[in-house]
Amino acid sequence: MNAPPIRYVEPVFRPPSEAESLILPVTDGCSWNKCTFCEMYTAPQKAFRARNEDEVLTSIRRTGERYGNQVRRVFLADGDALVLPTHRLLAILEAIREHLPAVHRVSSYCLARNLKKKSVAELTSLREAGLRMAYLGAESGDDAVLAKVNKGESFDSTREALDKLGEAGITRSVMILNGLGGQALSDRHADNSARLANATQPEFLSTLVVSFPTGEARFRAAFPEWEALDQSGLFREMERFLSGLELRRTVFRSDHASNWLILKGTLGADKARLLAEVRSAIARPAAAGLRPAWARGL
Repeated sequence: MNAPPIRYVEPVFRPPSEAESLILPVTDGCSWNKCTFCEMYTAPQKAFRARNEDEVLTSIRRTGERYGNQVRRVFLADGDALVLPTHRLLAILEAIREHLPAVHRVSSYCLARNLKKKSVAELTSLREAGLRMAYLGAESGDDAVLAKVNKGESFDSTREALDKLGEAGITRSVMILNGLGGQALSDRHADNSARLANATQPEFLSTLVVSFPTGEARFRAAFPEWEALDQSGLFREMERFLSGLELRRTVFRSDHASNWLILKGTLGADKARLLAEVRSAIARPAAAGLRPAWARGL
């Protein structure tokens, strides 16, 4: 039996919208990996390393030989492929164009910190070479919340990264974590997350609910006073967040498996409808068609 063309190190993560994409690891793990709420890359086998360039290019070539024109989209894994130098990313994108000619979109997770040394011109060259979308987990627009969870970013650093991506023409998908600030910081988390979205006008915006499938010990060690929002509190925070949004044309999704209430629309066209759905869930949760507890997860 022929060996698989790509070597994977489990567990493998990708955004929900990349379900039909080829997952191509160019790094393992996350170069920061200090966010206390994130358990994605804490397994020993997920220690951060950049993959050998020859291995990545060989994987692309062998995938092309085996699957030819079947591959339409590629997601560069793991946690922050854009940590790689621009010249290495360009070599990867060139190989994708050569060996997977049917690919029309390449995307990646992106840490804001990893764009500090990349110019708009460099990002533009990556977009021209095929990098079309970057998923940036802002988590919050509030500096106090970001410090509590050891994100290593601020409102300003996140905004700068999103502005660079936007100026380069790379589509931006921004994620906010509902409930991340707990009860004490909920209002400022909602307000400043909306402020960040308003300032950057991302093409896509989504919310997930903070959760800890393997326990809260790591998170609480840095944020011991954190008190979780109950279901109603999560909805009220969402109402405040949506109320503060002034977006011109952003696709909004709150339909991840962690969310109780599924929300979908375009902002600002659907803002009134989305707010009405949240307020209805606050007033009459039993009639809101919420996701059952057993179906929620990461």
